[in-house]
Amino acid sequence: MMKCPKLLVAASLSTVFTVGAAQAADVVIGVPNWPSVLATAHVLKVALEDNLGLEVELQNGTNPVVFEAMDTGAMHVHPEVWLPNQTNLFNTYVTEKGTVKQNPNGVAGDQAMCVTKATAERTGIVDLAELSDPDMAGNFDTDGDGKGEIWIGAAGWASTNVEKIRAKSYGYAETMQLKEMDESLALAEVDNAVAQDKNIVFFCYTPHHMFALHDLVILKEPAYDESKWTVIQPTDDPEWLEKSDAGVAWNTAKLHIHYAASLEGDQPEAAKMLSQVNLDTSVVSAMTYALVVEKQDPAEFARKWVDENADAVDSWLK
Repeated sequence: MMKCPKLLVAASLSTVFTVGAAQAADVVIGVPNWPSVLATAHVLKVALEDNLGLEVELQNGTNPVVFEAMDTGAMHVHPEVWLPNQTNLFNTYVTEKGTVKQNPNGVAGDQAMCVTKATAERTGIVDLAELSDPDMAGNFDTDGDGKGEIWIGAAGWASTNVEKIRAKSYGYAETMQLKEMDESLALAEVDNAVAQDKNIVFFCYTPHHMFALHDLVILKEPAYDESKWTVIQPTDDPEWLEKSDAGVAWNTAKLHIHYAASLEGDQPEAAKMLSQVNLDTSVVSAMTYALVVEKQDPAEFARKWVDENADAVDSWLK
């Protein structure tokens, strides 16, 4: 049946995956730290348990930890791999090693920098590059240190590293403090800024509930140009930041379920289902809204969603 996993200890993650914990379940789903992946993970758990009678566990983990665990058999599923964000991991485990498989049905996603509409009206900011102007950056200085502040994402997100590259490329790494913090805390700051009529600029992406909560303006950038997008991740080169450049907008992202190739032999029905799951941006956005804004319990939400979307789930099993 399932391969006996090695012990995984990641310095960047407090979770430790033990042999006993992995053996207790037929399928282990990795869950990185953003809302939509949590929603999708719970839906997959309920769908696998209900339809295939499997025992499914959820385990927290960063993107590199989940991919390494799928490689070794300690985990089996990553519910939401963002590409091109995790291209380095995709190349290693899907293309080169072949130990991880990709569901071909991608959910479209966009990534950018946003301000609230009121911020745009007060400051006049239109383009992302304007943040390299000290006078414009000063509009976002809340602590009086002479630099503005901008949330670029959470620690462990591949996009956070890319945003460091983009800040260097545009020049606002010199005028803005690049804040890394948990998304829930960052979005609480957005809520507070709106309530207090204060300026704020921050990383934004779809699918996400934030666009349903606030009137946001995406800062303009030159269109994506592959020849101007050189992105290296820290796991690939210690001089990744110096060697990278990305002074253009993100390309449209695709969010794909990935799963361990070993499932095709150990749990072939699960592998088949995971290869056929098909969601879209509006569905995933609604899922995150339910969890984050409506504060629904993830397990209870997933139970209800699977019951109410039986036809969709059935299509994953054909």
